Amino acid sequence: MSGSVPFYQKHHRHYDRSYRSKETESRLSQYQTGSRYTAAGTTSASTSASTSRSGGLKVTSYSGLEASRLSPVPTRVKPTYLAVDKENQIIGYVVPIFRGSQEFAAGFSDTEERRVRDTAGYMARRDLFTSGLEMERSEQISRREAMRGSAERISLKKRIHEHGEHFKRMNEDSLMHAPDFVIKPRSHTVWEKQSVRLHCTVSGWPDPRVVWYKNNVAIDPLSNAGKYKIESRYSVHSLEINKCDFDDTAQYRVSAMNSKGEQSVFASVVVKRFKGEVDESLPSPRHGPVSEYGINFQTHIVDTFGVSFGREGETMSLGCTVIIYPALHRYQPEVQWYRDDVLLCPSKWNHMCWSGDRATLTFTHLNKEDEGLYTLRVTTKSGYETYSAYVFVRDAEAEVERAPGAPLDVRCLDANKDYIIVSWKQPAVDGGDSISGYFVDRCEVGTTHWIQCNETPVKFARFPVTGLVEGRSYMFRVRAVNANGMSRASRASEPVAAMDPADRARKRGTSAPWTGQIIVTEEEPAEGIVPGRPLELQVTEATKNYVVLSWNPPGEKGLEGVMYYVEKCVSGTDSWQRVNTEIPVRSPRFALFDLAEGKSYSFRVRCCNSAGVGEPSDPTEATTVGDKLDIPSAPSKVVPTQNTDTSVVVSWEASREAKEMVGYYIEGSVVGSGAWEPCNNKPVNATRFICHGLTTGEKYVFRVRAVNAAGLSQFSPESEPVEVKAAIASPAPPFGISVLECVRDSMVLAWKQPSFIGGADITGYFLDYREVVDGVPEKWHEANTRAVSERAYRVSDLRENKKYQFQVRAANMAGVGIPSQPSDTFLCEEWTIAVPGPPHDLQVREVRSDSLVLLWKPPVYQGRDPVNGFYVDIKEAGAPQEAWRGVNTKATESAFIKITDVKEGESYVFRVRAQNYAGVGQVSAVTEPVVALTKPGTKEIVVDVDDNGVVSLNFECGDMTADSKFVWSKNYEEITDPSRLTLETKGNKSKAAFNTPAEEDVGIYSCLVTHTDGASSSYSLSEEELKRLLVISHDHKFPVIPLKSDLAVELLEKGKVRFWLQADKMTANGKVDYIFNDNAVSQGDKYKMNFDKNTGVIEMIMDCLTPADEGTFTFQLQDGKATNQSSLVLIGDVFKALQKESEFQMKEWVRKQGPHFIEYLSYEVTQECCVILKCKVGNMKKETSALWYKDGHQIKADDSLGFTEGVLKLEIAQISKKDSGVYEVVLKDDRGKDTSTLNLTDQGFKDLMNEVFSFIANSSTPLKITSTDEGVRLYTFVNFYNDLLQVTWHYKDSAIAFSDRVKSGVVGEQLWLQITEPTEKDTGKYAIEFHDGKAGLRRTVELSGQAFDDAFAEFKRLQAAAIAERSRARVAGGLPDVVTIQEGKALNLTCNISGDPLPEVTWLKNDREITSDDHCILSIASGKFASFTITAVNTMDSGKYSILVKNKYGTESGDFTLEIVEETPDFGTTSYSTDAEGNVVFGPNTPKEKMKTAVTGTKKQKRKESVTKTLPVEKAAAEPEACDPKQKGDAEVVAADRPLTAEQSEASEPPADTAEEPAAETHSI
Repeated sequence: MSGSVPFYQKHHRHYDRSYRSKETESRLSQYQTGSRYTAAGTTSASTSASTSRSGGLKVTSYSGLEASRLSPVPTRVKPTYLAVDKENQIIGYVVPIFRGSQEFAAGFSDTEERRVRDTAGYMARRDLFTSGLEMERSEQISRREAMRGSAERISLKKRIHEHGEHFKRMNEDSLMHAPDFVIKPRSHTVWEKQSVRLHCTVSGWPDPRVVWYKNNVAIDPLSNAGKYKIESRYSVHSLEINKCDFDDTAQYRVSAMNSKGEQSVFASVVVKRFKGEVDESLPSPRHGPVSEYGINFQTHIVDTFGVSFGREGETMSLGCTVIIYPALHRYQPEVQWYRDDVLLCPSKWNHMCWSGDRATLTFTHLNKEDEGLYTLRVTTKSGYETYSAYVFVRDAEAEVERAPGAPLDVRCLDANKDYIIVSWKQPAVDGGDSISGYFVDRCEVGTTHWIQCNETPVKFARFPVTGLVEGRSYMFRVRAVNANGMSRASRASEPVAAMDPADRARKRGTSAPWTGQIIVTEEEPAEGIVPGRPLELQVTEATKNYVVLSWNPPGEKGLEGVMYYVEKCVSGTDSWQRVNTEIPVRSPRFALFDLAEGKSYSFRVRCCNSAGVGEPSDPTEATTVGDKLDIPSAPSKVVPTQNTDTSVVVSWEASREAKEMVGYYIEGSVVGSGAWEPCNNKPVNATRFICHGLTTGEKYVFRVRAVNAAGLSQFSPESEPVEVKAAIASPAPPFGISVLECVRDSMVLAWKQPSFIGGADITGYFLDYREVVDGVPEKWHEANTRAVSERAYRVSDLRENKKYQFQVRAANMAGVGIPSQPSDTFLCEEWTIAVPGPPHDLQVREVRSDSLVLLWKPPVYQGRDPVNGFYVDIKEAGAPQEAWRGVNTKATESAFIKITDVKEGESYVFRVRAQNYAGVGQVSAVTEPVVALTKPGTKEIVVDVDDNGVVSLNFECGDMTADSKFVWSKNYEEITDPSRLTLETKGNKSKAAFNTPAEEDVGIYSCLVTHTDGASSSYSLSEEELKRLLVISHDHKFPVIPLKSDLAVELLEKGKVRFWLQADKMTANGKVDYIFNDNAVSQGDKYKMNFDKNTGVIEMIMDCLTPADEGTFTFQLQDGKATNQSSLVLIGDVFKALQKESEFQMKEWVRKQGPHFIEYLSYEVTQECCVILKCKVGNMKKETSALWYKDGHQIKADDSLGFTEGVLKLEIAQISKKDSGVYEVVLKDDRGKDTSTLNLTDQGFKDLMNEVFSFIANSSTPLKITSTDEGVRLYTFVNFYNDLLQVTWHYKDSAIAFSDRVKSGVVGEQLWLQITEPTEKDTGKYAIEFHDGKAGLRRTVELSGQAFDDAFAEFKRLQAAAIAERSRARVAGGLPDVVTIQEGKALNLTCNISGDPLPEVTWLKNDREITSDDHCILSIASGKFASFTITAVNTMDSGKYSILVKNKYGTESGDFTLEIVEETPDFGTTSYSTDAEGNVVFGPNTPKEKMKTAVTGTKKQKRKESVTKTLPVEKAAAEPEACDPKQKGDAEVVAADRPLTAEQSEASEPPADTAEEPAAETHSI
């Protein structure tokens, strides 16, 4: 069709009609209306065309737009001879028919120039071209010029239009446009479990919003995670459906929307399963030329829908892909859907869609009314094509178990003012119990409230509903009921109005054609006239529930408001009773209820109006109340016939004398099951039905029952059983006839097997030939009278150098099929070429996704030399001839080859060439396309070795039919010799067992299953594989019982000895022999045998071992022909050790009969480094005692144990060397005693202490650095320190040699290393190592760099502070707080002072300095003792006294108060002094009676804070110098020898940071 597209469309970027101007469109439209005349070639058309062309001269200098605007005369159409469709789309050229030279002369004039040329001289020259050749040439030139002129004008208008469009696009508003699908989604047909992607490209501005729909329901990817994936990138939108299943078969719509509009396109997805498709017979399409367009359309319906099954309430889509050739842009055929030959229209129940190449019918809510035969009809101008398939709709799940199915097909038969008759069809499923009746519900249109119309169920499938409001519309539904419950409601009927038909017609009225107004005319009613009798009264319907009467109004016209009264009379009486006494009826129909069943009634009707009641009509005949319509009789002679592998054709004889038949229901049952299932849920009117959805290979019986309004008949007798399998038919014709060899009088021909073999093996072929003389074929002649089984045959008795045609017919059990199409004409002449002829009979087997096997037969014609190899070529099915490529570069000698150079899902074709020494011969016929795809359920050959060692090849096929057979081959040649292999087939499995496997069995074994879709597989048996299989076969012939464990020995309680082993697998027939030193032993006192066949454990138990038991023990196993044995040798040291252990276990058992140790005495070290000795005991009672001993001496006794099993403990808090010894615990009672000993001496104690040391080491803190006034100290803390702990200090990984400058020690839990007066030489890495008898533990610290600098600086600071503290001024001796003395006595107080340099001493009285004089003598002796003496005290001396010592390092003071009392008799001298704690004691000269005098007072020395010039001490304080002990007691206080009444002051306490004891203080009074 390339010539049908003008050049200006070929080069246009968008190739559409958007550039056309209005004038061009107008001309094309006018041409379309007049093209039939041009195509017919009539004289008038030619004349008109000529006139049109002549009009083009006046506008040649203007554009098309200017011509249409300026010319006052309408421009006539100039034909372009272009064929267009209904949408003015150019689809080709139409060549006009020229009748003669005059028509041509009138038609080719085009311009004024041509009119000038049309003169007498020109006419004379034209007459010279009277011959037909010259005239034809002139006609061609005329047509060419006319078409060129038309194209130029259209091209000019196109450029003007594009120029204008360019300026329109400059405007922003013109940039916005509605969505447009540049690339539309394509429909797809995929296999189950495959994924499919629909994609499209959308343009539009603003960017449109794209939504995908499935059956008009928006797709939400989040609600079906992983099922759908929607992507949008750069205006390309896609929907991916993952792992398609059958439910994904639907119509998909993609909608694009923006502010400028919305556009949708459709695509269908069909998901197919791997099973046989049923070919439906299609009506022959009508083909013929389309005179209007000059195009002959060819329509093909592919990707069809099969027999479908649905359920009430579900959604279903039926779709087919329609291919129309030639494919014309925007050409839309007429697509129609039919159900049971009734045209379907779009409704709320079904939607129809045509997406350009696919027709789809979608059911939004399936109902049983939707069941039926659906037909798609695609009509073009050349004819139509149809496709049909049945749709079955099953009942929805019942709301009540075993309730009947819902009724169907609810309709309103008769509607008037007073009642509406509702009819329905009974359901096929009654739930197992007969249906007792039906309830009818009504719902007023516009509401959702349903009202039940009948109180009791009605059995008749029609019911008049009364009590309706005139003029209102109603819908109805029906429910069935049986003994189990109520069914679901049926689908609601179509709405119907409650009014008379005449009223409905009057309301619709008639339309006046000239005004469109509704005109209603009535005669003027006649007043005062009583109406006459009603006419033609009759009983139209009678059941046991109601009777329907109908009549005609009285004959008079124009009566006023006629109404009717109905009267009834029981037969045999004259008593007439009015039925509707209150309200007369207006309609000439009436339904009567509440009649007695079985009685006979007569009826009559009276007319009435405002003038009165008229005479009654003639009464009806006596009518008996009851169902006038009988239930039909049961059908008979049910005959099932095989149809396909999933369907059966059931035919029967119709019910006799049945009235008002609705149809038939068919039920089927698997033989022996007793369960009947409906084959149809909607009654069928015919006596033949195809039951689909059956199981292949099963046997079914069928029964039928009839149905009418009265009910369902009895079931027919059951049919004969029928097996579900494909019916046998004659095969289709062969094809691909080719010549393999030709000699002088004979030819060898080959052909391909028919695509359909009719369900049975082809028994042979018949070949016919006929001679062709001068292109005219003669009569056919039979080439063979007997069928030939091969697909090649030599036809003899031909004549040399004559031409012949051939045809082939295939035959099977059903008969001989129709002949093939006649072959090409072949010349019978002898071949003399040197190369071979073509191979033939190419077959493809074992098709997989990555490989396939190609077989062929060698050429019949060998050529000059024998064939020595073959070459195989391959190419994609749709690729050009140049795409052929070789599979093998080296010729193969076999007539088969495995091809692996394929891609999954790609379709390929193959051909083969043979070669001899002369070269490569002719190519074979090309195979049919083969898709490289592994079909679901494909099996491979499995190698098996049975228990008897027989090696077999096994193949299973899941797609077998009743006529399928397994064909085994070796190297792709059928195996017929049973000496090497034994073939066995059971069901869908076949086995080829090797009799005696040997090297001659090496090869490729294949199995082909006939009457399937190419089910086959192969297995390559190599020499290595054969050797492996022979080894396995030997193991199976001479089996060995596998052992999980060999014979072993173990000791049990009481020292018993157990010999045991465990076998992997043994049956109940297995047995064991027990052998000792080649002698069988049996069950007895010495040996106890046991064999657990469930676990395979075999054991033999002996109470003890004696020297006689030394030797070899053997267990011998046997299970059928499988054997095994295991031995254990017990001799020498092995036997003695086992015997000794057995005796020990016996003693242990005896020990455990009384109190005993479950765990013997052991020790445990806690985190606190406590040692706990513990043991676990058992079998204790209250009387049992537990005694602890150390080195034979009892250390602890526990005679009151309140447990039967527990732990005894002895805790050693701080272990030392004295805790070393032998510890023992003794348990005893009347049952016996048990002893546990723990040796903690020597090495035992050493191991214990090492564990303690390990805990101590692990508790140590990291090594730290601190400073003192003497130097730098390294230290660590432990939780517990033991004197036996050994530690080593290291400096730079070498042990430190201690000296006066470097010392180590322990203070509490602190371990330290003191470096006195550190220097730079002392920097480095220090470590302390704890020894625990094992690896020990080290703590390290780095004393260098900043750490050393900081420590050294701190040391210097502390050293200076210590010096300052030691050298500051001090009052070392204490002064009393209060001194009470008699007036006139002498007072002497002395205290110690210290300081370096010597301090300055100042005495104060009442905070005023005093000086020494005769009354008060102040003195300092040796720079250490300060004395205060008053020679004779008087009252003036009372007051507060202070001593103040001061040097450059500080100041300190001491205070006392002096109190003077009156003089008392002198009883002698009493001396007081203070001890080290500051307590007052009597002097040595004090009389004894004076010592009894109580002295009261508390020592509290008060000192003022020292003011020093040095920094305060933070971590360590210097110790004060000790006072000279000789000075103690030197200070005295002398007083009168009478008792003291004053309190004795206390000596001051030493400072907290000094270790020096204060000197004793002496008070003399």
